[in-house]
Amino acid sequence: MTTDKKILDACCGGRMMWFDKADPDAIYMDIREEEFIACDGRRVRVHPDLIADFRNMPFEDESFKLVVFDPPHFNRLGANSYTAQKYGRLFPSWETDLKRGFDECMRVLEPFGILIFKWNEVQIPVSKMLEIFGQQPLFGHKSGKASKTHWMCFMKR
Repeated sequence: MTTDKKILDACCGGRMMWFDKADPDAIYMDIREEEFIACDGRRVRVHPDLIADFRNMPFEDESFKLVVFDPPHFNRLGANSYTAQKYGRLFPSWETDLKRGFDECMRVLEPFGILIFKWNEVQIPVSKMLEIFGQQPLFGHKSGKASKTHWMCFMKR
């Protein structure tokens, strides 16, 4: 698949991190499309531009200048928990899945393109993710009340 978009959000969910949830330079992709009332009564909307799996993206090599990769972070959640409903959850094959997703993000990046990876290490430490990916980020930042959410920047070289 070819696209004139320059940015890919590989697992957009409800686009919560975006200031402009309809940025004209971005394509928003997710494995699901849903709209429902969550277990706590809040409305959840997941409406990607493209329904696709980050483990096997339908894009040509070197299609994007920037890729955002914010996959589900939890492998121990109840299927009907608010967190699982809103953000999704990892499959039992999560280590292989996330490595394939990271590799796909790198594949679709142009040379010297940027990958922004967001990870919350409440259940799985960042060190484990970096071991799985086999690459160190250029730089990163911890955020959140307990500094458990990490934003990392990788460059395709």
